[in-house]
Amino acid sequence: MSDQTETQGRRGRGGERRPRDRRGGVLARQMPWRELRNPYRPMEIMSADELEAIHLASLEILERIGIVVQSERARVLCRAAGCEVMPDGVRVRFPREVVMAAIARAPSSFRMTARNRARDVTIGGNSVVFTPVSSAPNCSDIVGGRRPGTTADFRDLVKLAQGFNVFHMLAGYPVEPIDIPVPVRHMQAVRMMIELSDKIPRIYAHSVQRVRDVLELVRISHGVSREEFAAAHRCITVINTNSPLQLDTPMVEGIVEMAECNQPVVVTPFTLAGAMAPVTLAGALAQQNAEALSALAIAQFARAGAPVVYGAFTTAVNMRTGAPTFGTPEYAKAALVSGQLARRYNLPYRSSGIATGNAPDAQSACESMMSTWSAVMGGVNILHHAAGWLEGGLTASFEKLVIDVDALQMFSSFLQPERVDAETLAIDAIEEVGPGGHFFASPHTLARYETAFFQPLLWDWRNFETWRQDGALDAAQRSNRLAREAIEAHEDPPLDKAMAEEMDAFIARRTAEGGAPVN
Repeated sequence: MSDQTETQGRRGRGGERRPRDRRGGVLARQMPWRELRNPYRPMEIMSADELEAIHLASLEILERIGIVVQSERARVLCRAAGCEVMPDGVRVRFPREVVMAAIARAPSSFRMTARNRARDVTIGGNSVVFTPVSSAPNCSDIVGGRRPGTTADFRDLVKLAQGFNVFHMLAGYPVEPIDIPVPVRHMQAVRMMIELSDKIPRIYAHSVQRVRDVLELVRISHGVSREEFAAAHRCITVINTNSPLQLDTPMVEGIVEMAECNQPVVVTPFTLAGAMAPVTLAGALAQQNAEALSALAIAQFARAGAPVVYGAFTTAVNMRTGAPTFGTPEYAKAALVSGQLARRYNLPYRSSGIATGNAPDAQSACESMMSTWSAVMGGVNILHHAAGWLEGGLTASFEKLVIDVDALQMFSSFLQPERVDAETLAIDAIEEVGPGGHFFASPHTLARYETAFFQPLLWDWRNFETWRQDGALDAAQRSNRLAREAIEAHEDPPLDKAMAEEMDAFIARRTAEGGAPVN
């Protein structure tokens, strides 16, 4: 490919310029990086009265039953804000006026600052952000099979997260690198994420010390002082409530640490209907909402105006085994209603593109599509675990990640508004072709055919005979090949040498001190 061809670019839908990716191969054929906006009105499946009933039930849960807050530091904040710590010393009752006043202080949207400022994104409004799988203990591919995560697998999955433009942020550890000792794993993992990607990182809020360690690494990578760090939102975390109705010490103190540093917190109750929440969807959502509101309020108690995101993860369980199920009709309904609740509080909304299936097959693809459609049509702002999730989150799959990338590219194309003007109405072209003609050779078609329609990375649109002659590879086989191709094409983004040395010196010092204690 000549330099002229590389820089010339192509015209995308609507005449936009689509620069070629210098890395070649599959990465050169993908859609360009873009911030996504959802132009469609969110789908609402509950009436205003039904939604208000869930809201009022949540406030009653907070006032009458309360939430166990296992951190004394957080309880002090709650008490100072006007909440009641009950005689057992750990359960907190949240008056509704205190909760609603706190939630009102949270921003409806905020801007995230990446190391590479071209990767900045907005969270909230009608923005849509995709992230890949995270937090899986295992990974899999059709060559090596299912296995515990290692540093090598971690690095390869981060390379894919960096290389595919459809991902806007990193989702945390794509797989646990279990060959790294736990007391220092958080630092080594974030160091690798910074080395391999210039996208916004998600960090883990698993203890005060871990949060402080990784915030320091992020600060160094941005080249700012400690005083300047909180002036921008440079990383994000997700915390889960311990359903039913508990906030564990590491999680709630992570909320406080992040809020005090003005870094965004996504609060996501893990409410499994029939197990850790009522079996009825309305009851599970009322509990989800109560847990979410309590944690979101604590973030505001720590710092008024701290950026937060309303997260949802309500789903059903297999009542024969007790295992969670994802990508089901119940999950889809919960995702849609959760979007309504987030808008009720004027907060950004997080959901997930997840599946129950154990292999990169039709089941897991269908379940992920069900999850993603309901989230997108529910007005999601952050779609977490949007690619690569298998086995209910126990496995990060290289093949499933690439399969999902093509699905997310379809959503990205679907979210681009269509132009309606004299050029696109094409009356002159219709007149030129006339009755009984065809448009294949029309100048109007020839000027646009290369970029007129979505072009997949993975899907095979050839006829059966051509597909068979080329080896008859199924989607999993093709996606394995594309994953390896994308990994081999990876190039580390620029990282200042002095920053890298400062991060390494910090990690060496903290490692010598023993790292962060295991919870």
